[in-house]
Amino acid sequence: MPSSDVEAAAAGNGKQAVDAGAASSAVESSGTWWQAGFHMTTATLGPASLSLPYALRGLGWALGLAALTAVAAVTFYAYFLVSRVLDHCEAAGRRHARFRDLAADVLGSRWATSLVVTVQVAINVGISIGSILLAADCLELTYSRHAPNGSLKLYHFVIMVALVLAVLSQLPSLHSLRHINVGSLVVSIGYTMLVSAACICAGLSSDAPAKDYSLSTSRSERTFTAFLSISILTSVFGNSILPEIQATLAPPAGGKMAKALVLSYSVFFLAFYFPAIAGYWAFGNQVRSNVMQSLLPADTGSSLAPAWMLGLAVVLILLQLIAIALVYLQVTYEMIERKLFAGSKVGRRSLLAPRVALRAAYVAALAFVAAMLPFFGEIQGVVGSVGYIPLDVVIPVVMYNVALAPRRRSPAYVANAAIIVAFVSLGVIGGVASVRKLVLNADKFKLFSNGRS
Repeated sequence: MPSSDVEAAAAGNGKQAVDAGAASSAVESSGTWWQAGFHMTTATLGPASLSLPYALRGLGWALGLAALTAVAAVTFYAYFLVSRVLDHCEAAGRRHARFRDLAADVLGSRWATSLVVTVQVAINVGISIGSILLAADCLELTYSRHAPNGSLKLYHFVIMVALVLAVLSQLPSLHSLRHINVGSLVVSIGYTMLVSAACICAGLSSDAPAKDYSLSTSRSERTFTAFLSISILTSVFGNSILPEIQATLAPPAGGKMAKALVLSYSVFFLAFYFPAIAGYWAFGNQVRSNVMQSLLPADTGSSLAPAWMLGLAVVLILLQLIAIALVYLQVTYEMIERKLFAGSKVGRRSLLAPRVALRAAYVAALAFVAAMLPFFGEIQGVVGSVGYIPLDVVIPVVMYNVALAPRRRSPAYVANAAIIVAFVSLGVIGGVASVRKLVLNADKFKLFSNGRS
């Protein structure tokens, strides 16, 4: 039985006249739990993990590793609760393929659904732009080291990445990316291990900076930096599309997503802890916001690790970024196409041309923003602190309390209430800390530049 009205529309053949919005955004629900794990890994694990040494810098060894572990545990728990709520709705005959539909069913109110849609769209767009920009940075970095006086600029590489994405994003659905995401899993492990090894080499190098793990002597600076670090940790584990991923599972989906979460978090353990520990050990409180910047310091022009190791890591990061962008682009396409084509009756084959044009135009718009705002990573930090925390932590526990209604004095209810209070507070303070950092660095930003000036 189709799991949603979208799948029901997709069940028709190409000659039938169906609702264009439903047909163009059809959800393919035939995946296995390990394929869902691959989707989850790709959607979550990105080069943002290279900011983890910087997050430890703001907290120190003990508090930093404790916070990393706590955020991992809370996000796993929150995603598990989302999966439980989805299973609960499916058992009642209401299988949801989108976060917004789940929120509308459980929370009911229009403002709650609008909040989910707004935050999810902001995160999806932000990740897509950030992935394009970071991929272009990887290409520009490789090019500049082989042709220091070359004429190509960052925006040239943004266009190259956008062209690749415009072609690959014509794949029909999130499920169609399953083979790409298997490769993404291998690639993500590969570059995190390479970066970790490079940090160890750098730390043992005679040219490495002196290792100093002390925190700022200013109490206010330590406080702001600590909350900024926690926002970074939460953003690293951020995933705004778990319902969309679970929707790729062949029904019944009950219990399968829990296995997918265990698979993905096993990968996260390797991919997050290794570079976090190695990078912070190697550079201490001198580590930069992206540890690759510490490994390839622009002021000296020489790398602190073997060139082949860093070069291969950059290539793998580039491939991972393309996979990440494809995952979030598919979710956004589903939103746009369903809304844009809703109500029109056409044959499914007639949707091909407008879908190709729409997707290409959307990628072009993202590429323009990426080229215009080469400092977008700084802005994305704000989006992460005020977006990931409510969508990935707060809303899931609220939906669980509403949908499954645990007793008010039960351990689950008390734990959920504590998580809500703690992470709402962290989100507010982390947002302030992120905006503060953005304001302090504002004089270094320049539109359409070749990166941060």
